[in-house]
Amino acid sequence: MARLRQDVEPDEAGLDAKALDRLDRHLARLVDEGRIPGHLVSLARGGRVAHLTTYGMRDVAAGLPVESDTLWRIYSMTKPVTAVAVLLLAEKGRLSLDDPLERHLPAFADPRVYVSGSGDHLVTRPAAGPVLIRHLLTHTAGLTFAFYHAHPVDALYRAAGLASSVPPGADLAETMDVYARLPLQFDPGTQWNYSVASNVLGRVVEVVSGQPLDAFLAERILGPLGMTDTGFQVTDEQAARLAELYGQTDTGAGPGTGAIEPIAGLPLRGRPRFLSGSGGLVSTAHDMHRFMELLRRRGELDGVRLLTPESVDLMTRNHLPGGADLRSCGSRPAHDEPGNDGVGFGFNVSVVIDPSRTQAPSGLGTYGWSGVATTTFWVDPARDLTFQFMTQLRPKTSLRLYPELKRLVHEAVLD
Repeated sequence: MARLRQDVEPDEAGLDAKALDRLDRHLARLVDEGRIPGHLVSLARGGRVAHLTTYGMRDVAAGLPVESDTLWRIYSMTKPVTAVAVLLLAEKGRLSLDDPLERHLPAFADPRVYVSGSGDHLVTRPAAGPVLIRHLLTHTAGLTFAFYHAHPVDALYRAAGLASSVPPGADLAETMDVYARLPLQFDPGTQWNYSVASNVLGRVVEVVSGQPLDAFLAERILGPLGMTDTGFQVTDEQAARLAELYGQTDTGAGPGTGAIEPIAGLPLRGRPRFLSGSGGLVSTAHDMHRFMELLRRRGELDGVRLLTPESVDLMTRNHLPGGADLRSCGSRPAHDEPGNDGVGFGFNVSVVIDPSRTQAPSGLGTYGWSGVATTTFWVDPARDLTFQFMTQLRPKTSLRLYPELKRLVHEAVLD
């Protein structure tokens, strides 16, 4: 177990302490109003942590505060870790990003695209081409999530028992068979639709490496980077540091209104049967700082090189068809939202491609991703900056938190 610590004062890193105080006060107000239980925020430049704040509770009922070594369910922030795993295998020549998926998972041979209907009246057609590994990394494979309620294929996912992306009791291999039987929303490589693709990548990692996903990540990524608190389960020693997961109630927001309440989260006690490359990891601020540093330093950290600079550059640039952004390339209406303006997509990370159109101030080339429990991270290469925010809230309605975080961090950067 290791704690994240502040290395330098803000002014030594070219940051405005008064602006950082505004950031802290804004986040503290969300806690004091009962809108989030507690949080951790850290900001580093050149790898040196120049701002680190904790506030509020990791467990409200027990009165346990957020601390620098608190464990968080990072959910979809797992996806960039899975992307690194795939790139590791690609660099070793074990797979190619242009491999058809069926080469590694034969159940996905001869993919078909939805045309109309459902049940006995379902009409599909052959896909224009195979699903490639790079399509999975960029969420352009034509897969989807059951919870969108935006396309007939979403309903087919729900009918197949994929409301939580995995059939009850299934493992990765069994889940792939269910995915493979369902039609794609569109021809691979033509649109963007955030989806179960990273679960498919997790199974590809298992098949190509010959190891379970958790073992591969521990041996090839987490261990070498010193991310000793990151994994698909928590030990007895770690359990006391795990933050409670909360959801919004229907009673409004504000002190004493019961705006948030504990809800069930990932089943982290004991090794899960389903190892989700899409959203299964738990981590700490220290470990996520290490992962961000790997990316910021283009594949090397403390003398350990996991990826070549070229692989990290490939991961963190836009790969959407024609250089489009998420809003224009998205499978509408699920992704037709202002936050997708000016933002492209790399390999399991968003990438800012037009700062003039983004919802909040963002540097060109800034990349990162978020999790459903309101966790987020980003790396701004131009300003040599990394940022992370951790809490544990699955909101029913948008907090509009991420644009505010970006605005407040932007105001804090002096040079």
